[in-house]
Amino acid sequence: MSSLKSNFDELVAKIKQGREFTQASFEPVYYLVFSPEEIVAVKRKKTAWLAQLKNEGWNVREFSAAEQIEKILNEVKPMVKKLWLAADQKNPLDFERVNQSLINQLKQGERFRDALEAFLIEAEQDKDALVLVTDLEALHPYFRIGTIEAGLQGKFNVPTVFLYPGTRTGKTKLKFLGFYNEDGNYRSEHVGG
Repeated sequence: MSSLKSNFDELVAKIKQGREFTQASFEPVYYLVFSPEEIVAVKRKKTAWLAQLKNEGWNVREFSAAEQIEKILNEVKPMVKKLWLAADQKNPLDFERVNQSLINQLKQGERFRDALEAFLIEAEQDKDALVLVTDLEALHPYFRIGTIEAGLQGKFNVPTVFLYPGTRTGKTKLKFLGFYNEDGNYRSEHVGG
């Protein structure tokens, strides 16, 4: 099993090299795949990794999935929140309904994907930008990043790294959090896993 350090070093080398013509996509999208059991270790290493990327000449811009979800849910209208609270009081253990309500808000107008797209467009203004997408575990159980990546095809104009908790099951197949069905729709370069 590879170490997080060696996988991160390999990722940095691949970013420097750029995508090859043999890849499914030429966009500079990379996944650092690590075991879900290593989520805390990755969070601890992130500061050192940010410093290493900065030393390599990148201006790293972090997009936190958890912070974006929180931002979207904080913008929910007060009337909707009151309805949610009333429903929760009637049936506090109806987790399917709760999750579906949250999914509806997060997907409304593809808000999460649109926020990431706007972030990528802003990052394009800096020729040395590198986007680091973190906290992907916060997407569970709402959606998976592969769907979002596919919806943004053609929009990745700066190197973009996803810190992906899951497992690799082939060159292009990943299992989010290690228990979702494998998904082979990724058009990105994968390291680790």
